[in-house]
Amino acid sequence: MSDTAEKRPGPHKPSGWAVPGGDPYISIQNVTKRFGEFVAVDNVSLDIYRSELFSLLGASGCGKTTLLRMLAGLEEPTEGRILLDGQDMVGVPPYERPVNMMFQSYALFPHMTVAQNVAFGLKQEGMGKGEVEERVEQMLGLVQLGRFARRKPHQLSGGQRQRVALARALAKRPKLLLLDEPLAALDKKLRESTQFELMNIQEELGVTFIVVTHDQEEAMTLSTRIAVMNEGVIQQLGTPSEVYEYPRTRYVADFIGSVNLFEGTVSGTGAEGMRITAPEAGIDIHVDAGQTDARAGQSVAVAIRPEKIAIAKQDDKPSQGENVIQGIVDEIAYQGSLSIYQVRLADGKLVRVTTPNLTRTAERPIDWEEPVWLSWGRHAGVVLTS
Repeated sequence: MSDTAEKRPGPHKPSGWAVPGGDPYISIQNVTKRFGEFVAVDNVSLDIYRSELFSLLGASGCGKTTLLRMLAGLEEPTEGRILLDGQDMVGVPPYERPVNMMFQSYALFPHMTVAQNVAFGLKQEGMGKGEVEERVEQMLGLVQLGRFARRKPHQLSGGQRQRVALARALAKRPKLLLLDEPLAALDKKLRESTQFELMNIQEELGVTFIVVTHDQEEAMTLSTRIAVMNEGVIQQLGTPSEVYEYPRTRYVADFIGSVNLFEGTVSGTGAEGMRITAPEAGIDIHVDAGQTDARAGQSVAVAIRPEKIAIAKQDDKPSQGENVIQGIVDEIAYQGSLSIYQVRLADGKLVRVTTPNLTRTAERPIDWEEPVWLSWGRHAGVVLTS
């Protein structure tokens, strides 16, 4: 993907990152963190811009929380430096940084009321009583918890405790808010609704948010941009749509959502596209031109998202002349809004296909053990060389 494509705005309002030449608000420069022989973060360089809602996404142990802790000042880089608004943060203690951190556990004081929890940091800074009360009222209003000010944390739901922790973190008006798995303790439905609340609060305040999460859907929903990490290294950086639609590595393609990967060899290139001979698919796969500079004879993988594959009954073979394969339906999963088909090809490879359920019907158009045709356009495949 070109440098120009990386600067297309994502689903939220464009910030400095979307403007060529914009100055980064946070600049992580060649940062490495070692714990003995173990390298947790490996020579990471990353620019984050003012008012972004940025996500560090990866599996457990990938280094994302270590990077967040270095931003907070809870860990020091072994090598490299971190700049916040142009100021070098290396050696600056946590309490002197214009940064606040919201922990996964929320860390609320159980013996204090909601209002007292939010006020705690303000009182520690010596703010006057009237100003503290005004700020607490403002923060609780922002997270829609004003009527719960006198309750203790144990009297609140998980989502309400999450919002109290957010209000407390925002009360000191940090320039940067770090959130470590902020919604992990919530159930799926509450997590989804809270994601939109978090986005609205961030947009209203304009504070730069950096979120650490292992949840791909959460990162896709929240973020202006996502950095996908693996083994201490950033594998890919981009908007949610860029990372999903144009993964650069097998790891990113497989980690973000569901994907079908066909291993093969480039057997032809030209102005109209590229041809990959993929034995496990039983066909030559054709993709659009200009995706990659892979050469004839090079080993590659073709990534195809399940929703980009059409499925049809045996007597309804697609008329297109390429990217058509036959298989047998092995499994079907009904998920309300969509159905998932696992189709077994001739050599045993399973291909995942998702289709939206556009009509209400008790009968399945395609059933178990039924022969089917799978097809997709040239635009659907992404060629991966690593």
